[in-house]
Amino acid sequence: MSRIGKKPVPIPSGVEVVVKDGEIAVKGPKGSLKQTIPPEVAVKVEGDNIIVTSDNHLRRSRSFQGLCRALIENMVTGVSKGIEKSLEINGLGYRADVEGKELVLNIGYSKPVRFGLPDGIKASVEKNTLITIQGFDKQLVGQVAADIRSLRKPEPYKGKGIKYVDERIRRKAGKTGV
Repeated sequence: MSRIGKKPVPIPSGVEVVVKDGEIAVKGPKGSLKQTIPPEVAVKVEGDNIIVTSDNHLRRSRSFQGLCRALIENMVTGVSKGIEKSLEINGLGYRADVEGKELVLNIGYSKPVRFGLPDGIKASVEKNTLITIQGFDKQLVGQVAADIRSLRKPEPYKGKGIKYVDERIRRKAGKTGV
């Protein structure tokens, strides 16, 4: 049995969970999400907990049990509290700004880079260098943060670029004068 999969997912107050026809729908104050459930896994709502069980003890169904439980927990957390990722911009003259549904980044190119934010995602900028991405879908928030980071990845010599706040850049030694 999957260690992660056998833990029940608590349902906080204000969140509705509906399981039917191989699909789970979670609705809360921040938004609503849907996820299909693989046929090897059964999902039940008992009281204020969601319980995920596998039909048999094959390796594939145990893996799907842990995966489904993790996805369901991310959905419940997202619609109740919300998800956020923070990015930091390092570099001389590098800055960011939010204009409507666009993130405008001055990151060393000849023109500013305009990044359109998808529906359900909000961005805020503090001190011109700290970008916070917020939303209720963990997969979408992570993908948007990864797309923004890929516009100018941090380089190992000076550390210039866009990085996650908790990311540590391994620095390399530059040229040495002989």
